[in-house]
Amino acid sequence: MDFKVVGPRFYALVSPEGRERWVIQKYTFISSKINFKLITTFADKDENPELPGSDWDYTFSEQNGKTTLRIAIYDESLARVETMIEMG
Repeated sequence: MDFKVVGPRFYALVSPEGRERWVIQKYTFISSKINFKLITTFADKDENPELPGSDWDYTFSEQNGKTTLRIAIYDESLARVETMIEMG
């Protein structure tokens, strides 16, 4: 993983049955210890995107010694979300 803006991360999600789903992530914003944003998309094993990506926004906050992580995911359409659900 290359944790810098536009730094790529490419990995496989593997089900207990051995089914692989490949993922590409590209960081679009990093503010150390506070927030980072990235674009995530499914791809084939050769890093060819299968769908348009979704925007992920991770925000960290601390209160009374406890850290909270808020994750917001933005997709361009309901149809894309439904396709992702169908893909498992």
